[in-house]
Amino acid sequence: MSTHHHNHSNEESSWGKRLAVSMIMNLIIPIVQIWGGIISGSMALISDALHNLSDFVSLVINYSALLLGRRGPTHKHTFGFKRVEIFATLISVALLYGAGIYIAIEAWHRFLNPRPVAGQLVIWIALLGFAGNFISALMLHAGSKVNLNMKSAFLHMLSDAATSLVVAALGFVWLYKPWFWLDPVFSWLIVAMILFSGWGLIKDSILILMNATPQGIDLHDIQNSLESIDGIKEIHDLHVWNPSAENIALAVHITVPDQMLSTVDELAEKIRHLLYEKFKIDHPILQFESNSCNGGKLLCSTAKHHAHD
Repeated sequence: MSTHHHNHSNEESSWGKRLAVSMIMNLIIPIVQIWGGIISGSMALISDALHNLSDFVSLVINYSALLLGRRGPTHKHTFGFKRVEIFATLISVALLYGAGIYIAIEAWHRFLNPRPVAGQLVIWIALLGFAGNFISALMLHAGSKVNLNMKSAFLHMLSDAATSLVVAALGFVWLYKPWFWLDPVFSWLIVAMILFSGWGLIKDSILILMNATPQGIDLHDIQNSLESIDGIKEIHDLHVWNPSAENIALAVHITVPDQMLSTVDELAEKIRHLLYEKFKIDHPILQFESNSCNGGKLLCSTAKHHAHD
């Protein structure tokens, strides 16, 4: 287990460096895009720049949260600071949504009064944005599979790369056709992408903050697996939740025959091994007892005391 945590720490350090590089790129790219959007007269390019700029702010939040999340537990924060990353993800999505609303309003004004756009300048600057965002997405891809914060940053980079590529295609169209109404229309598509990409992150973050059972975890499967171990009569008052996006915790009461404490220690080690190997639960809290409480119910009802009032 110690090797696992050591490797995880090295991975987080690598992610932090990649986030830092992405931050620098996402500050330079939107500055160039805004300049290009003003010169060329393209609202879509400015919209793309605002999308990138909001990602720069999001990456700053994500990077700060990643650093803060490495701090260990304290007497006031006994679970540590890993959930700061979840709050950072929510703030990040809120920034994206705010940028989306601004883009939608500006695009409406541009739709009512279409303006000519310099297609060639749009092409080159949009391709610059695509290259930068695509490189950032590649750097963050590995971390996005195991860390919600990195997933947020990765999705931002990927959506930016896609929008930049389409803006470049629009620039090519404007070289030959005066279809300038496409400028605000595509800006609205950017807003739709922002809303779609952010919703999944909002849902995942809220479920973690609500201590919901992690996706893919079946409580009855855990119950059957534990009660199949020799020496366990039954389990009850089972809770499984995410302390952070990449960790799974469990708390459970375990009824066993009356015995020496040293024997229970051996049983506890078997349980911890099974929970980690089968369910990837890395923070189990086990309470052993010889008499079952709560009527042996699998789930603990916090409202049960009120029922007898």
